[in-house]
Amino acid sequence: MDLGISGRKAIVCASSRGLGKACAKALAEAGCEVVINGRDAKRLEATADELKSATHAKIIPVAADVATAEGQKALLAACPAPDILVNNNAGPPLRNFRELSRQQLIDGVIANMIAAIELIQKVIDAMAERRFGRIVNITSGSVKAPLPGLDLSSGARAGLTAFLAGVARTVADSNVTINNILPGAFDTDRLRGTLSKAAEQKHKSIDEVAAERKAGIPARRFGNPEEFGAACAFLCSAHAGYITGQNLLIDGGTFPAAF
Repeated sequence: MDLGISGRKAIVCASSRGLGKACAKALAEAGCEVVINGRDAKRLEATADELKSATHAKIIPVAADVATAEGQKALLAACPAPDILVNNNAGPPLRNFRELSRQQLIDGVIANMIAAIELIQKVIDAMAERRFGRIVNITSGSVKAPLPGLDLSSGARAGLTAFLAGVARTVADSNVTINNILPGAFDTDRLRGTLSKAAEQKHKSIDEVAAERKAGIPARRFGNPEEFGAACAFLCSAHAGYITGQNLLIDGGTFPAAF
């Protein structure tokens, strides 16, 4: 399917690896010019080279922390008028909520709620004026089914979801959409790190812990990041203008609900 976005300009936050990288690749394959982002400049350059080679698209790496004003300024300097914005940022590590300091709470909300809102504030009116805009926020399946230890991440992302639910309806008539994708367990560095920590705590091998986790997923496997990227690219496509304010849960059927 031709997604109808060839030539569009996209910013994909936190995209040097994992799900953000998969989204950037899918958009590049659709013909977009893509600004990718990460805090590790060396890793980011390697990702940019990889994506350029694989897609032959224009890939612009911007090493920056999207949670800071300086980082956001750098992204928008590289792409002043994005047609597509994919918000993404690493979540806080697993931690008992009793151990969270006030500053850690604030940092978590800034990283996983406020930064996305600030970037949307900066680009949404211009999108509306051009009568095309696609905003996708990568949140988490834990927004619907909270996981102990990820309370800060779940809470901040749930706040972002509620905040933008109303905003999405105010720009729908300008062909600007805002949607969220909620990933479950995908085969990424973050998941492997979580499995490694769980294996250490349970005195089991990583393979054993991974098998236990897969057993709780109806699909009996972890998600492939490319599947996630394809879903993101569709929500950013010309065909998705009637989809807004929605939460797409991609978790292999883990969340047991009809609605």
